[in-house]
Amino acid sequence: MQQVIKDIIKASIDVKQSILTDEQLVGTIGEVTALVAKAFANGNKVLFCGNGGSAADAQHLAAEFSGRFYTDRDPLPSEALHCNSSYMTAVANDYGYDVVYSRIVKGTGKPGDVLVSLSTSGNSVNIIKAMEQAKELGMINVGLTGETGGKMKALCDKLINVPSKDTPRIQESHIMIGHIICQLVEQELFKN
Repeated sequence: MQQVIKDIIKASIDVKQSILTDEQLVGTIGEVTALVAKAFANGNKVLFCGNGGSAADAQHLAAEFSGRFYTDRDPLPSEALHCNSSYMTAVANDYGYDVVYSRIVKGTGKPGDVLVSLSTSGNSVNIIKAMEQAKELGMINVGLTGETGGKMKALCDKLINVPSKDTPRIQESHIMIGHIICQLVEQELFKN
């Protein structure tokens, strides 16, 4: 069992090592950081969406902005779109699960807002529909996916595609990348 544990840890490190040595991907993380900081500085918000473990990651990262990361500072307008269970169950029941995110994006999104969509496959229909709606509204689409980017790739203004096909390893990297963005955005906006 100890060897299996070590193998899993090594697999996680290997994916992160691949990110570390991919200058283009590291550059994209920096570009996303700048976009998010600019959106907040301009009075816009950052919305997150995902399914399953990616929904948990979306909620976690939204809380880092709306709560705090390292700095005791004012909250930043950010939320995960799945947190209202009455909304989610009503829309899923009345209209279908495919539109649970696109409807709320349509109702709350504004030009200049950022939609951060997490999907390890890049093929989640409800996420794709949310991104299509965001694009119609003039929002900025950021995707966090696995290796290929899936169908989301075509809708992304910025794509952070983790170089892996292994869902748990991708999600571990998504949270690391999200934490990097949160830390750097906070440093940029609250320098004093």
